[in-house]
Amino acid sequence: MSIFHFAFNVTDLDQTRAFYGGLLGCTEGRSTDTWVDFDFFGHQLSCHLGMPMAVAATGLVGDHKVPMPHFGIVLPFADWRALADHLIAQGVDFILEPQTRFAGEPGEQSTMFFTDPSGNPVEVKGLANMDGAFAR
Repeated sequence: MSIFHFAFNVTDLDQTRAFYGGLLGCTEGRSTDTWVDFDFFGHQLSCHLGMPMAVAATGLVGDHKVPMPHFGIVLPFADWRALADHLIAQGVDFILEPQTRFAGEPGEQSTMFFTDPSGNPVEVKGLANMDGAFAR
């Protein structure tokens, strides 16, 4: 098994801890005064103080333009639904509200987009069948 590592910039480590650790429930790993690691659903995020990437809504997916670049996670649908309900209850300001797209197609998925406190876009997808992650 391998895990994905993604290192990116954030503007405030306390806000980053509250978002990834508090809101999303990610376990904090190693840290220094300038970066903090999180277990992001089994993958390693390394959040470093610095200028976040420039983002623009240029990714046309279905009927929506989504922010690029972005990162995220693909979850089994029940886990996605539980997280979506939690984020709604917490008043998260969504870029793209939780919804299902490509209904009835091989790539059917539930999705939601939101940003971390530094403006980094995060997508969370939910699949009824995880084998559909690479469906055409």
